[in-house]
Amino acid sequence: MKVVKRIDEVRAAVRQARQEGKRIGFVPTMGYLHEGHLSLIDRAREMTDYVVMSIFVNPLQFGPNEDYDRYPRDLERDERMARQRGVDLLFAPDVAEMYPEPIKTTVHVADLSAPLCGASRPGHFDGVATVVLKLFHIVQPDYAFFGLKDAQQVAVVSRMVRDLNVPVTIVPCPIVREADGLAMSSRNVYLSPEERRQATVLYESLQWAKEAVATGLRDWEALKRGVRERIAQKPLAEIDYVDVLAYPDLVPPRGVPGEQVLIAVAVRFGRTRLIDNALVTLE
Repeated sequence: MKVVKRIDEVRAAVRQARQEGKRIGFVPTMGYLHEGHLSLIDRAREMTDYVVMSIFVNPLQFGPNEDYDRYPRDLERDERMARQRGVDLLFAPDVAEMYPEPIKTTVHVADLSAPLCGASRPGHFDGVATVVLKLFHIVQPDYAFFGLKDAQQVAVVSRMVRDLNVPVTIVPCPIVREADGLAMSSRNVYLSPEERRQATVLYESLQWAKEAVATGLRDWEALKRGVRERIAQKPLAEIDYVDVLAYPDLVPPRGVPGEQVLIAVAVRFGRTRLIDNALVTLE
C-alpha cells in the first residue's frame, strides 16, 4: 500500500493504474476505521482492480458546536488496518491540502439535504457534497463505495452525481453491526459502558418497526410513535428525530407496493449522537 498526502501524488498513482487497464474503486472515510469501513474495502476489491481510500476529517461538514476537534483520529492504526485489508493507495491529506484558501464554492443538493440530519445539522450535507465532489475530481474513480448507515448521505451523493453527470457509479453497502445489533460507528468509542448498553435500543426499535411494516402497518405516524416510545424507555436516550420517508427521494411515503421506505432515527446518549436506520420495500 502506498500512502500519500498530496493531490498530485494521488492523481499520478491513479493515472498509472488506469494506464495498466485497472478499474478504480474509491472508499472515502473520515478514518478511525472499523469493520463497517473495512467491509467497503472488501466490496471495492470484489468489483475493482485498484482500491483508493481517503482519510480526511472534513471541517466543512461540522457545525460550530459539533465534535470536529474531538473526532477520534489514529492515522497509524488506520494505515495498518487499510494495508491488511488490501487498500492499494491511501490518501490522507491535511486541511491545508484540501482547502488551501477559504472555500467560496460549495455544493447544495436541494430537498434531500433538508430533512433528518439536515434539519438537525444545518449545512452538514453541503459540506459532505462539497468534499465528496472534490475527492471525486481528485481520484476520478469508476466506483465509489458508501455505507447505508448514513442512508441520507448516500441519497445526497447519488443525486449530486446524477445531476452533475459525474462519471462514477455509487455502490451503497449494507450496515455492519456489532453482535448485539448496534451499528458500527467511529463515534461509538465516546459511549460510556451504560450508554453503550442502552444504545442497542436503536436496533431493537427499528426491528420492531420493520416487522410492523411487514405485517401491514401503513400509518406512518403510528409507526413513528411506536419507535419513539420504545427508545424513550431508556433513561439516557435523548431523541433527536424519528422519521419515515420514501427512499431515496426523502418525501412522505405513498404506501404503494414496491416503494422503498426509510425508517431513520438519531438519538443522543450523553454527548454522543448516533444515527441508525432500516430500509423496507413495501409488499
